[in-house]
Amino acid sequence: MVAAAETTLQGLLEGTKQYQVPLYQRTYSWQEHQLERLWEDIVRLAEDRDENPKATHFIGSLVLAPSPDNGPAGVVEFLVVDGQQRLTTLSILLCAIRDHRVANEGEEHHDRLTDQYLINKYAATRRLKLVPTQADLAAYLACVDSSAQAGQGEVGAAYEFFQKQLAVPSIAVKIQQLEEAVIFGLALVSVVAHADDNVYRIFESLNNTGLKLTQADLLRNYLFMRLPTRSQAVYDAHWLPLQKRLSSTELETLFWLDLVHRDPRITQGDTYARQQARLDRLDTEDGIESEVRRFARLGALLEVILHPEKEQDPDVRFRLERLHAWGTTTVYPVLLHLLDRRSQGTATSAQVASAMHYVESFLVRRLLIGRATANINRNLLSIVTEMDKNLPVDQAVHAYLSTGRKYYATDADVRHAVRSLPFYTNGRAAQRSLVMRWLEESYGSKEPFALTKLTIEHVLPQSMSPEWQRMLAADLQPHENVAEVHDALKHTLGNLTLTGYNVELGNSPFPVKRVQLAKSGLRLTRDIVACERWGRPQIHARADALAERIIETWPGPTAQAVDQSEVRWDLMETALSALPAGSWTTYGDLAALIGTAPQPVGNRLRSVPVPNAHRVLQAEGTMAAGFRWPDGRTDDPIEALRAEGVLFDQHGRADHTQRIDLDELAQLTGLAPDELPRRLPRPRPGEGQSRADRFAEQLAVLQQDKAVCEATLTLLDRWIEVGGTLLYGGGAETSCFLMARERGHRDGDIWPVTIYPSGKVEVVFQHLAKRTPFDDLTLREEFRHRLNQLSGVNIAAAKLALRPGFSLTVLADRSAAATLVEHLQWFYEHAHLSEEDDETLTV
Repeated sequence: MVAAAETTLQGLLEGTKQYQVPLYQRTYSWQEHQLERLWEDIVRLAEDRDENPKATHFIGSLVLAPSPDNGPAGVVEFLVVDGQQRLTTLSILLCAIRDHRVANEGEEHHDRLTDQYLINKYAATRRLKLVPTQADLAAYLACVDSSAQAGQGEVGAAYEFFQKQLAVPSIAVKIQQLEEAVIFGLALVSVVAHADDNVYRIFESLNNTGLKLTQADLLRNYLFMRLPTRSQAVYDAHWLPLQKRLSSTELETLFWLDLVHRDPRITQGDTYARQQARLDRLDTEDGIESEVRRFARLGALLEVILHPEKEQDPDVRFRLERLHAWGTTTVYPVLLHLLDRRSQGTATSAQVASAMHYVESFLVRRLLIGRATANINRNLLSIVTEMDKNLPVDQAVHAYLSTGRKYYATDADVRHAVRSLPFYTNGRAAQRSLVMRWLEESYGSKEPFALTKLTIEHVLPQSMSPEWQRMLAADLQPHENVAEVHDALKHTLGNLTLTGYNVELGNSPFPVKRVQLAKSGLRLTRDIVACERWGRPQIHARADALAERIIETWPGPTAQAVDQSEVRWDLMETALSALPAGSWTTYGDLAALIGTAPQPVGNRLRSVPVPNAHRVLQAEGTMAAGFRWPDGRTDDPIEALRAEGVLFDQHGRADHTQRIDLDELAQLTGLAPDELPRRLPRPRPGEGQSRADRFAEQLAVLQQDKAVCEATLTLLDRWIEVGGTLLYGGGAETSCFLMARERGHRDGDIWPVTIYPSGKVEVVFQHLAKRTPFDDLTLREEFRHRLNQLSGVNIAAAKLALRPGFSLTVLADRSAAATLVEHLQWFYEHAHLSEEDDETLTV
């Protein structure tokens, strides 16, 4: 049975009361966007109360239960079952209002607000009106006591946020109205449970949808529900240290990893339900306490995985740093298992480091052959359950990865891939940069290079000048053309190196590039600088040398591995099947995609029925003279293309804006997945340059036109004014995502474009097709139409399933930049239409 009543903050806090946040509650976790929303509501309420002093604003409910502890006579105690984040935030706000008024008006405000709303002045053992979780207690006490320590952790961040808002002159003059709005105008529903109700069960029923709390929060509640007589002791001894080691998200990862060790099919969404089912079989407090101790032990190991600098053994630390940089959580189960085996004495540090080296080699070699993501989760998550436990751990890991079709590239695979496959389009950009940096490190150079600030450079440029065309033409065989050879070579590893941001090489002639690359001092550039010219023979020779270096650096599979160096005709069919009507591609692009030459592609298309073969043209956009339909059709392929929407000029050349190039073919086949934005944590002292600063620095260096730089930064400012936020990628080139909705929004995160400092505005239609409301094709088409209104932008309709782009130089035209802001605002408003619908329904 429960009793519910509407009340205010005054009604909650006046009198001798204490609200205790139980052990099972998560720590204080409100972020700035939540604080901003509450603050805006309070400011608006204060303005409303100027006209109507009885105006209120409802902010939600507070679920309470009588405390099982009987405090001193006269102190009414409650457990806060639900709503502690809200109550804690309001108490912090009262501290900030009090301290602001004391600093600007006088000491009389200190005792008035403290004694009335923050403490029980005459109850020494129940002094605080609100007692947060133990992890937050010190920071909250610092706020209540106006200590110099106020400002630590999330509690301190909230206090500083409110202090900053109150210092705004237009707000400071309304401090009395704001105080009254908070204390008398904010309305809550207080729901008080019966004394005999199980508060753990109430908590779980309120939150088991996962909408409010993480699965780690729910599991914590369950564990302490099962410890009726030992909860405080177990919390202090084991849970609190664990909670200090790991964030809420990391705790959830820990509980999922614990399950994956038993069954790799379990998803993170099933973590709480599966852990609860497992723990239900334990029928004593001893068993539950043992589990909490085990979680605490595994948590210490996970902390090392997440923060490799904490590892003591240098070889293990080195491999952990590498795998952490690779950026895939699917290696965590095997890493946790390896560290656990070492902690229990069944594996040595040398064996653990060796096993991690095999995992790193597996990832690198798969990337090289264009199989970075194929079944990767299944393969890595199953290592622990399927490897041979009778072998030493490193041999067991090596043997498991080598058997079956797991795409652990053999030495022959590596030699073929490095020479033929487009490394620059394989996998994630950050992983490609890592491989290049690790190759440089493998030479053991003692020079103090800042490798993290280097970017990948195409020696043979992506767009050729006449001088480069003449150099390539000298190596042509009969039936070859320069454009197709260029497409086949430009993205291969033999043509790539590293360079600093301060060296703008572009498509400079090779003699110029050679001089500039010689200044870098990098070992990777030495073979390039030694050449007099840079054509196909030199690129292939360097590729062969790099392949041997890779084979030496990253060990291959055991002899049981399957050779996987065959031409990927299946990948070509996948790409052509996905090639949309109204578009075309080239023999060279397809050849580069699958690791062969244009001639075999042409032969294949003439002899084997393949979807959309007529959409493959020569590099200049003309139909190949030898084209014929493999299925016996006799109609004109040019007319078929025209009927599909491809435009041709008077010379019979297809419109180049409708061409699907190599990068876009990779997108169609899934070889270049979206780089997902991550919300950046608050920078820690000493961490150095932020990603936002790196973006601005790279933009200034890579864009020679100052007007383009200024226009780009202005666009980012306008986006924030519209209501959007900015997130920055973690690759060597720091991308900027214009977020209309952030991760965690009920409709999912969404962003219209990604900006690259090298000069591209990427329109993410491929991402938008999976996000409401832009999963509606008509909205994506309207967005394309709006962008094409900008001078210099012409995105073909056939690219609505891809990530086409346009140049940042478009923004140098002030009119175009202003129009783009209008179109982005249109996008933002449509991204939030469902929220407006909700507001309409609740009126």
